[in-house]
Amino acid sequence: MAPLIDLRAVTKRYNGSPQPALESVDLAVEAGSITAVLGPSGCGKSTLLNVMGALDRPTSGEVTLEGVRVDRLSEADAARLRRTRVGFVFQFFHLLDDLTALDNIAVSAQLAGAGRRDAEERAGVLLGQLGLADRARRFPATLSGGERQRLAIGRAVVNQPAVLLADEPTGALDSRNGATVLALLDDLHRQGQTMVLVTHSEELAHHAQRIVRMVDGRIEAA
Repeated sequence: MAPLIDLRAVTKRYNGSPQPALESVDLAVEAGSITAVLGPSGCGKSTLLNVMGALDRPTSGEVTLEGVRVDRLSEADAARLRRTRVGFVFQFFHLLDDLTALDNIAVSAQLAGAGRRDAEERAGVLLGQLGLADRARRFPATLSGGERQRLAIGRAVVNQPAVLLADEPTGALDSRNGATVLALLDDLHRQGQTMVLVTHSEELAHHAQRIVRMVDGRIEAA
């Protein structure tokens, strides 16, 4: 069976940078797996995640998701793929401050084509599963860091994406809230969610079935 995500000889160069952010990266991610990409700041981890999720286009090489050549998509098709097949979780949450917790999740469902009532129902169910049912009408600024990250994960999975891409998902949290988020990620994996986590934390990486180490834009070990 073909991998869910397949990167072949992927290189990414940014204008003005003497060294590529990614250099000849080969990486396959199997469906239902958790892959952790481990390495120091600046090694290319976030660029790798962005290329996988069609947020960025490689300079050369092939990126395939569910059999679709992501690197060949138009901007409109890449945006559609991000809305429906990829869930993103970021270290600093990127929630919409002027929307309630419920609406932060529901808006992602609506952008993917759900009607308002259906989107709100799905968001309400997710808030309950996340332990945030009593926070539905609260705004992000009134939530703790752990609550905001759980909310961000809910937003990322509301459309049942093929893959969840998480960039330092516990990096801005204290140990207690970090443990809560890790438990949530473990629960999502037990439900079959494929994940790629990028981190410099050995503790987070060891929640994965596979650890990939990056140095200077290259895969050192996989």
